[in-house]
Amino acid sequence: MNPQDPLANLHPLREPGLIGWWPLAPGWWMLIALCLLAAAVLAYYLLKRYRADAYRRIALRQLHTIHDTFSQSKKDPGPERAYISDTNALLKSVALRVFSRHDIAALSGDAWLGFLNKSRGNESQDTEFSSRFANAAYQPDIPDLDPEQLFSASQNWIARHRVPS
Repeated sequence: MNPQDPLANLHPLREPGLIGWWPLAPGWWMLIALCLLAAAVLAYYLLKRYRADAYRRIALRQLHTIHDTFSQSKKDPGPERAYISDTNALLKSVALRVFSRHDIAALSGDAWLGFLNKSRGNESQDTEFSSRFANAAYQPDIPDLDPEQLFSASQNWIARHRVPS
């Protein structure tokens, strides 16, 4: 009897190969599909919101044009009345675009001012419309109205007014 080592006849163990990432497990495919769906829904709502706010971007460009024209013609007599009138007309057209024509078209004076201040979207007193703005179009002489404050209030209202749901 020859004492032999019984383990000497065994072949060395072969380790299995590394587990690859491909093909992906079904759970990963579902996660990828869910992420793509969420991205598509988000893109849809962002595009819808961007298109819905197109009137705001156009109105802000028009407001800047009115303000730039006023700033360049400050030396001439009477640009204040045109500035106030044009700004008021722009605000009215934006309001008519968004709110009910029946509710907005007849507003003037203090009722118009109250509507603008109520629907402006934030409560900062810096961007509130002055009571001098409400009746400026009907005054024989131009009220002491700060054009920069009117520009700031108008810009804020156009950008942040609350749209009725």
